[in-house]
Amino acid sequence: MSPEAAGPGPEIAEQITVAASVATVYAAVADVRRIARWSPECVAIWVTRRDGGQPRRFVGWNRRGPYLWFTTCRVVTATPNREFAFDVTTFGQPVARWGYRFTETDGGTQVTEYWQDRRNQVARALGRIFTGRVAGDRPTVNRDGMRETLRSLKRELETA
Repeated sequence: MSPEAAGPGPEIAEQITVAASVATVYAAVADVRRIARWSPECVAIWVTRRDGGQPRRFVGWNRRGPYLWFTTCRVVTATPNREFAFDVTTFGQPVARWGYRFTETDGGTQVTEYWQDRRNQVARALGRIFTGRVAGDRPTVNRDGMRETLRSLKRELETA
């Protein structure tokens, strides 16, 4: 397999129900700067391009322990009240697709956060350098982080 050839890996996902309207939850997630308040790994987001007031490209700064790194992100799906997703790259290499799906429920909104590994060999090597992790532990770390992110999102929106 060449360094460029790597198809999307399996999707991992976590869900939570938030006692807020689907429009409220979607708007919160689509304001990507707020992700840094909820995520255990993302510490800051800088929106670099907007289209019609909506973020289209942004840089995320991440920290885990002593490791600090940045990623560049491009919004690929922004369907109000249904789905919001972005592709993540680092140094031009594919990393992942992060997304959120929204389903209206009797109790508010079911939010599904998902992650799909899209790293090639170069991106996997960069990941080991910048995050200190081996490739195989990423899904477990992401699942734990998604749970924490969703709990923080729920807490913020339900106490607003």
